[in-house]
Amino acid sequence: MTNAAAPARPALPPIVFGGIRPRARWREMWLLLIVALTLYVGSISLGATEAAAAGKSLTLSPAEDQPLAIYLGALLLAHLAQVVAGRRTDQVLLPATAMLGGISLLLMERLPQSLVSQSFGGLDLGLGQVQLLWLLLAIGLITILSIVVRSDSWLRLYKYTWAAAGIGLLVLTFIRGEDVNGARLILVIGPFSGQPIELLKVIMVVFLAGYLSEFRPLLVEQDTRVGPLRLPPLPYLAPMLVMIALALGIVVIQRDLGAALLFFVVFLMLLYVATARAAYVVLGLLLFVAGSYLMYRLFGVVQDRVDIWWDPFKDPSGNGYQIIQALHAFARGGILGTGLGAGLPLVGGQPPIPAVHTDFPFAALGEELGLVGVLAILGLYLVVIERGLRIAAAAADDFRALLAAGLALVVGVQAFIIAAGNLKLIPLTGITLPVISYGGSSILANAVVVGLLLALSDKGVEPPPPPRAGRRFARLRDAVGGRA
Repeated sequence: MTNAAAPARPALPPIVFGGIRPRARWREMWLLLIVALTLYVGSISLGATEAAAAGKSLTLSPAEDQPLAIYLGALLLAHLAQVVAGRRTDQVLLPATAMLGGISLLLMERLPQSLVSQSFGGLDLGLGQVQLLWLLLAIGLITILSIVVRSDSWLRLYKYTWAAAGIGLLVLTFIRGEDVNGARLILVIGPFSGQPIELLKVIMVVFLAGYLSEFRPLLVEQDTRVGPLRLPPLPYLAPMLVMIALALGIVVIQRDLGAALLFFVVFLMLLYVATARAAYVVLGLLLFVAGSYLMYRLFGVVQDRVDIWWDPFKDPSGNGYQIIQALHAFARGGILGTGLGAGLPLVGGQPPIPAVHTDFPFAALGEELGLVGVLAILGLYLVVIERGLRIAAAAADDFRALLAAGLALVVGVQAFIIAAGNLKLIPLTGITLPVISYGGSSILANAVVVGLLLALSDKGVEPPPPPRAGRRFARLRDAVGGRA
């Protein structure tokens, strides 16, 4: 006889280690293999160019195999950590960021190592070695944040505290900071130094996401009428505008106009994402035009940068020298480029663009990789933006959606601002090219962005797969189920 209804059988428990069930990440693995192969080929090309320039015989070996091997080894460890953690996070962000970091490593190895000289533990490190160190720290930071961060309450509940801390850092930088090219950007505390503005861009996104998600219904449904104009409800928008104005004011006083432009553009984009009201964007653009004209009249540094952008050939050996050399680099690169290591002819033992490793890496890559390489690099930034917006679209609530969108936009807007400045489409702002430019503050801040995006992309614990009973256990299973 057979029972009418067999009792439910409990599912077999998944294989776990210490309460964690590993989960394969095949897409990420294959993409990282493509990244490794691409960087290895690029290193071989760089090595061949350097050997030819030194009159040596051509060999198919990497230019500097040890730094590249260390970098790829760190990526492998990061991937394995994600597998062991078992979280269902995005599998494209890490490879895209890894490719950008690898391009940075090859570029910094190719440039004169004397551009940067630092000592760590009695070791004197050059440009490429220091950049490798920052990239390794960034990979570790991305891995830790993507695995450890499981709740956003520490960001959501303390948005005002984060904003106040960020502005406090800016004030401290203005009081005790060091000048770089006429802008007070570097804060030195004991043996540590950095640019607080890089951290502030993340903090401001957290604040904007928290505030806009909290007051989004009021910003969407209510208006303040001034004659024929329909403006946002000022009582609810005013605190956010005050915080942004305070941050922008301090940045303007510090002469860091690139950061001011970045904050303003991201603010407008997030406001539109939260409200879907084009009127807010139009009003913001009008205010931007008026503010830009006012700053042009009040600040000499703004006038200089606009004048250089308008006609760099007016002072070709002075203020316009770097932008002219950048344009020449893009022209020499053409469509396919001169090849890694074959561009940037030295002038007096130094590259023709003095700030090539910080402000103009895009021009250097444009010369050696050509238009194709430039488009590929911009495509990588578009991938980061697309993955961030995809994460935002799948978010469970407004705060997580706005936070993911804001973090992705910060990377994208910053990349396209500096790329447009190198191409003379807009005045040069002086901000860094994310992940590629030299600088620990910039690399680590962007690592925080990528790590948080990965954490926000988690789809929750994957349900265990259904048990697969073999034929040899079929009779035993049926007997347990009550069949005779």
